[in-house]
Amino acid sequence: MSDTPPDRLSNNPKSPYYLPDHLMRGIGIRFNGVEKTNVDEYCVSEGWVKMAIGKTVDRKGNPLTITAKGVVEPRYLSADPNGDDTPDPASVDGDA
Repeated sequence: MSDTPPDRLSNNPKSPYYLPDHLMRGIGIRFNGVEKTNVDEYCVSEGWVKMAIGKTVDRKGNPLTITAKGVVEPRYLSADPNGDDTPDPASVDGDA
């Protein structure tokens, strides 16, 4: 897996852009220079994000979202493709 997140990603399992391997690694979104934590879907090439509006849901239980346009900068939160950042105990030098 590359170190660059996909161009478009969604956290809705019904979406064709839902990629659980990438989501398990953790995705951080910087939108117009501000870190966002409520992004449901993004597209870098088209320059938009869909963000949840509080805890409001529609009649089917899906969160209500708004679409905002701007500069989208996704990044992985975890360096390891397996989602594990803890160092291997055998590789750490111990002075005990």
